[in-house]
Amino acid sequence: MTTLEERKEMGSGPLSSRYDEALAYASEHHRKQLRKGSRVPYLTHLMSVSALVLEHGGSEDQAIAGLLHDAVEDAPKGTGGTVLTEIRERFGEDVADIVRACSDGLDADGNRRGTWAERKRPYVAGLSDKPLDALLVTAADKTHNGLCIAADVRRYGQDFWKTFNASRDELLWYYTSVEQAVAQRLPGHSITVALHRAVDDLLAAAGADRASVATELPTRHQA
Repeated sequence: MTTLEERKEMGSGPLSSRYDEALAYASEHHRKQLRKGSRVPYLTHLMSVSALVLEHGGSEDQAIAGLLHDAVEDAPKGTGGTVLTEIRERFGEDVADIVRACSDGLDADGNRRGTWAERKRPYVAGLSDKPLDALLVTAADKTHNGLCIAADVRRYGQDFWKTFNASRDELLWYYTSVEQAVAQRLPGHSITVALHRAVDDLLAAAGADRASVATELPTRHQA
């Protein structure tokens, strides 16, 4: 258990103007993007991920990466490498490395390719080797998304799963797989506890339990 004295040393300390610049960059980059099936600005997710990173003891670089973690994935087709280079030049090597590590399906040029399954399967497999600074951002990302999906399923019913490019079973496999990897790599970390609770909430909203979730990516059956 962490002591109160240790808690006094936790956290990034006051944020610099680099964080302000990153928030403005994220706002501009994702300005037209909305949360799935709604009119909610996508920036709400990025701010929430960054806040979770900071609340769980992350550094300013990790918090900036939280704001920018989807910038390369969501870049217009053929511009992912350019966006990653810009992030590296403006916010530094460490931030850019975290952003790349948190992105799936990137080719050598930084552009995203492949179907959902083609991107997620190697992403999950690579979590065992992902740098720990990036793993914290990944865990914060999945914690926020998991809680949001669970809340939306409860609010709008099971048809909400149809708003995604993946099926319900594929998503449950993905979230539980990420959670297991985080638990192995960051045992006892507060973000691990938060992610576990978020996945519990997601499973409950889906009417599922851990024993019923596939250990391998389910095969989607076409109608």
